[in-house]
Formats: sequence, C-alpha cells, structure tokens
Amino acid sequence: MPFALGPRAASGGYGLVAFDQIGSTNAEALTRARDGERGPLWFVTTEQTAGRGRRQRPWIAPRGNLASSVLEVMEVAPAVAATLGFAAGLALESALRKISIEAAMRAAGSDSLNFALKWPNDVLAGGRKLAGILLEAETVGNRLALVVGIGTNVVAAPEGTPTPATSLRALGIDIAAEELFVALSDGWAEFRSIWDNGHGFGEIRKLWLERAAGLSQAVAVKSGGAAIEGTFETIDEQGCMIVRTMAGRLVPIAAGDVYFGSAASTGAA
Repeated sequence: MPFALGPRAASGGYGLVAFDQIGSTNAEALTRARDGERGPLWFVTTEQTAGRGRRQRPWIAPRGNLASSVLEVMEVAPAVAATLGFAAGLALESALRKISIEAAMRAAGSDSLNFALKWPNDVLAGGRKLAGILLEAETVGNRLALVVGIGTNVVAAPEGTPTPATSLRALGIDIAAEELFVALSDGWAEFRSIWDNGHGFGEIRKLWLERAAGLSQAVAVKSGGAAIEGTFETIDEQGCMIVRTMAGRLVPIAAGDVYFGSAASTGAA
C-alpha cells in the first residue's frame, strides 16, 4: 500500500512526501526548510540509509521499518520547541496502541500490547526500545524550522544498542510501515494541537507522565561525563527529568542517557 495521511492529518492541512529510499528524512526536511518550505509537511520512507539519533548515533531503517519526519515552522523559542518531543512521544504511543488493539482483534484471543515513554525520547515495549524521536531546529528568517524525526522498528531492530531494542514483528504485530504511519500522522495532528506552540505543555506533561517508563523507580543518568543516581521523581515544566538523590536533593537534568532498575547501577558505572 502507498503512504497516505490519516483523515485528521489530511484535514489539518499536512502535506506528504514519500520516498522509496532516502539517506535521512530529517536531513531532507531541513534542506527543504532552507530552500523555503514552511510545511506542515511529512517526509516518510520504509528504508533509510543514513539516519541518526541523539548524539549523532546512527539510526538505520532497513527496508520495512518506518522512518518519518515532520517539518513545521513556528514562532517559538528553542526551549519551548524542545518540549514538542513529548507530544511526539504521545502521538506515537497512541498510534502503536491503536494498531496493537487492531492486531489483537484480528488475531482472536491475543492481547494488545502496552507501551511506555522513556525520557527523553524513546518508546518502549516490554522494556525494549521500539522507537526513537529526534528534534532538530534551524532559524529561517525570524521563525524556527522544527523537524521532528520518528523512527520505528516495524520489521527489524538493531543489535548492540545501549537499550536493547525490539520490533513490532518480534512482538507479534505483523503490519506494514504504511499502516502505522496513517495512525501516527493522525496522532501527531491530535497532540500537536494540544501542545499548541507550548501553551498546552501542562496537559502534554500530565498525559506523558501517565505513560512514563520508570517513574518512581531507581534511575541513573549519564550527563556531561557525570552520573547522577536516585529516583525518577517527575518531569518539570521545561521537560527536564527531576531525580531525587539519596540525600533528598532534587536535581533537574536536561539531557542524558537513562538507565532504570537493575540497569541503573550498570549505567552509572
């Protein structure tokens, strides 16, 4: 089936550019923004050969996985724009839950899956990484071109990643990337609207915390060469992770690699 927008995304004025193969959907979106494209516009493929995640880690999507990026140009401060990643996580979790329920209904007797959002930008299934989100931004004129890249392991998952990975196929959900994208584009339109250029982050924050992985659990965060250990308390109004240390101090963390539970002591080493 060809890529297509969901009905909510289509009525919301989103455009769509699909590729049989591309190096990076994020890079393509940024190039189009520099050339005058203002969106909102999706870039999608089932085979990405030169993608990247946080800290320039490679994110390759073999044929059948979903690499997708949405370009929006807006008048917001970069710190506010960064909170849009939490809306992206909710959009993808909503899409995954929808297709999981539909798959369970098709396979009578099977259970739908539960998904969790790992700070700052991962979606987990059974504690394993199923998807990652990367935000990139550039100033164009007096506005901010924001690209939100969402990579989902539909048919295959990489090995040797910091957080063990999985795919929808490995979880027993055998669907096409194009089917997932329909639900994702509609989920994005919904939660992007709630976020409302940052004005609705309070509601996004509440919904995100309801789906958060590791909340109130032991956590270790590697950030800037240091390791901070404690309990995952919450996220604040700027989207920072708040860790309560053993001494009772509340430490806000803006970025870092996160390890929960038994992996926390290993991650901190």
